[in-house]
Amino acid sequence: MYPQTEPHDSGLLDVGDGNHVYWEVCGNPDGKPAVVLHGGPGSGATAGWRRYFDPAAYRVVLVDQRGCGRSTPSAGDPATDLAVNTTHHLIRDLEQLRAHLGIDRWLVLGASWGCTLGLAYAQRHPSSVSEMVLFSLTNTTHREVDWVTRQMGRILPQEWARFRDGVPEADRGGNLPAAYARLLADPDPAVRDRASRDWCTWEDQHVAVATPFQADARFEDPAFRMAFTRLTTHYWANAAFLEDGELLANAGRLAGIPGVLVHGRLDISGPADIAWDLAQAWPDAELTLVDRAGHGSRGGIGDVVLAALDRFAARR
Repeated sequence: MYPQTEPHDSGLLDVGDGNHVYWEVCGNPDGKPAVVLHGGPGSGATAGWRRYFDPAAYRVVLVDQRGCGRSTPSAGDPATDLAVNTTHHLIRDLEQLRAHLGIDRWLVLGASWGCTLGLAYAQRHPSSVSEMVLFSLTNTTHREVDWVTRQMGRILPQEWARFRDGVPEADRGGNLPAAYARLLADPDPAVRDRASRDWCTWEDQHVAVATPFQADARFEDPAFRMAFTRLTTHYWANAAFLEDGELLANAGRLAGIPGVLVHGRLDISGPADIAWDLAQAWPDAELTLVDRAGHGSRGGIGDVVLAALDRFAARR
C-alpha cells in the first residue's frame, strides 16, 4: 500500500436535520477525485483508507457517514434520532459534499456496507460517478440480513446461540437486528452495554471465519461500540431502507460506469453469489473472486483493489 498521507483540508458539512458530516481531503489537490465509503454501517473512515490511493494521482475524499466517526451528533448517544439516518439521507449527503468540494465526478471506493451505499448512490446519480471499486460486496437485502443474523447459525451454531440468546426469549424467532435495536434504546445503560457487546462478539466471529480469529480492537471503545451497533442494527433491521432486491434489479443504471468487484470465495458474512449476480447484471463490471480470502481486505483482496485503483488513476 502507499505511504500514509495527511489531510490538507477537512471540515464539518451541515447536511440538515441537525447533522454535521465530517470530511477530509488528502493526496493531490489537482488529482483524480475519489470518495471512500466505509463499512459498518457505523465504522467511520479510518486513516488506513488513504493508503489505497497513489497520493500523486488522486484527490481522495474520506467521509464519516451520519452518526459515526467525527460526524455529529453521534449515534452512540441514545438521544440521537436515527429516523433521519437512512440510505436516502446518506445519498443526499454525498451529493451535497460533492457539490461543496466542487467535484464534477468521482471514483467510488466501497467495502462491505460501503458497497450497498455506493451502488444505491451510483444508481441514483450515475452522472456523478466515474468508476467504482467495490470489495466484500453486500446489497443488504432481507435475505442477506437473515443469512448473517440467523442462517449462519448452521456454520457457527454455538456462537450463534449465544448471539440469539442475547435478546428476550419472545424476540428470538423474529427480526434479530430489530430486537437488538430495541435493547440498544433501553433506558438502562447496563442493558445497552450488554447488547452492544453481544452484537460485536457475533460480528467478530462471523467476519473471522476464513482467517485466524482476531477481535476488532475498536469494539473495546464503548463510544465506538455503541455508535456502531446502533447504526448497524438500525440499517439491518430495515434492510437498508431499500426496496428488496432493488440494487440488483436496477444494475442496468450503472451502464457506462466501469466497475471492479473483488470478493473472497470464503466470505461467509456475504456469500460470493452476491458479487456474482451483480457482475452478471452490470454490463461494465469485472469480477475477481479471490480463492482463499474471506470478508475484508486480507487474503489478497487488497492487492486486487490497489491494482484497480492504479489502473483507473490514469483515466480522466
